[in-house]
Amino acid sequence: MWETFLNAIALMLILEGMLPFLSPQTWREAFRKLTEINDNQIRFVGLTSMLVGLMVLLIFS
Repeated sequence: MWETFLNAIALMLILEGMLPFLSPQTWREAFRKLTEINDNQIRFVGLTSMLVGLMVLLIFS
């Protein structure tokens, strides 16, 4: 179980690191825009992301 969890974390880190590595200016601009939206919008994006991830896990597991 721990091996699967660590593999998932490793894949997340790889995917999260791709944009700043490939296009730092785009990443910087996206991050700047993110700081300008309110907390409820950020929470909604986080909740949506978690629900989509959960659905993908349930469908493909």
